[in-house]
Amino acid sequence: MKSLIVSIIILTGLQANAQQHTISLQESKQAAIAYSYALKNGQLRVNSAKADVAAAKSDYLPSVSGTGIGLFGFKDFIPAIPDVLTKGINNFYTLGVTGTQTLYAGGKIKTGNQLAALQLQVSEIRKKQSADSVLLLTEQKYWNLVNIQEQQKTILVNEALLNVVLKMQKDMLASGLIARNDLLKVKVQLSQLLVNKSKLQNGRRVALLDFSVYTGIAFDSLMVMQDTLNKNSTPVLPALQPDTTLEKNTNYQLLTKRVAGEQLQTRLANGDNLPSLAVGLSAAQVGSIRSGIGSNFSPASFVTLSIPISNGLWGRGKQKVSQRRINEEIARNDYRDGQNQLRVGIIRYWYDMQDQLTQIHYAKDNLEQATENLKVNQDNYKAGLATISEVLDAQTAYQQASSTVATAFSDFYVRSAIYNYVTAKTENQP
Repeated sequence: MKSLIVSIIILTGLQANAQQHTISLQESKQAAIAYSYALKNGQLRVNSAKADVAAAKSDYLPSVSGTGIGLFGFKDFIPAIPDVLTKGINNFYTLGVTGTQTLYAGGKIKTGNQLAALQLQVSEIRKKQSADSVLLLTEQKYWNLVNIQEQQKTILVNEALLNVVLKMQKDMLASGLIARNDLLKVKVQLSQLLVNKSKLQNGRRVALLDFSVYTGIAFDSLMVMQDTLNKNSTPVLPALQPDTTLEKNTNYQLLTKRVAGEQLQTRLANGDNLPSLAVGLSAAQVGSIRSGIGSNFSPASFVTLSIPISNGLWGRGKQKVSQRRINEEIARNDYRDGQNQLRVGIIRYWYDMQDQLTQIHYAKDNLEQATENLKVNQDNYKAGLATISEVLDAQTAYQQASSTVATAFSDFYVRSAIYNYVTAKTENQP
């Protein structure tokens, strides 16, 4: 019986290889990374943050502005004055340039630059987070399709087995060795298997379309996943114990950046309550055209000192700083709680992998027993020691056991991908 099953598997595999268009997991990840709109938006957000950093740096430079005013009257603003002004004045203009350099602004310029740089780091972390998420989802979809392919192989093997039994039943019925009812039982079970085969084919088409839409790979109904589930070997855990270090975990990094961001926001709010000092230089050209008085150039320098008093002592500024310090404490509490939750999640996914390995061991043992049980019942039926119902029950058990093994393997690889994701072991460039 085992040799018959092996022969059927080899035959179906050769038929599939003649037409299949294979794609590997690595190719799938590369395509998804190149196609993902989430990653494109992530890069745009990084570019936007870079522009914000450049804008913040410009606050260190002087602020320069120019003004110009011109007036023309249909009558003289100032009439002619004998011996003083030979001609009346009906126009006036002034042109001025002012440059201001801030020397101290309560530390807000430096803090603003640090905050912009921090936001750039957050944008880059979120971009990496999006890339990791794309890779994880791609891998989940990939292993789902691998599982479906294995389920199809199981269906084909069991279809061939039932066809063998059906042929044997027809021969025995023609020889008058069995009742027609036994033949009908086989036909009913074969019909149910063909219904399941059709459902599985339709499910694969939907899963393949979803895979193609997500990765940007052109849909091809003949496309198959390169990986297969080697049921003769058992996968192993990636390490002897869970890796609970969080430094590379993007969620942990965002928690730390949030604390730093709240601290900078507090410093920024406190800067509104501190004095500000600036120096400047202005120059103006004032005159009138064709009036006989010419123009005058007036340069000047100035110093400005602003000292907020009520704002920092009892006004809104003081309360705003108090609110910001409360937000700092909230961020620190979320940071502590977030660390614990992340470590618990890592350990939980670790034990999920362990549980799945146990499921694989039990599923393989069950498949071995179901295979042997099918062989025994098949031999007993030929010897007249078992009924056709017992043979069909054994075939159903074998089919379920084969399906369970495939699902157990694919679930382990999915859980392994999730564990790699939460421990920051997912590679952005596969």
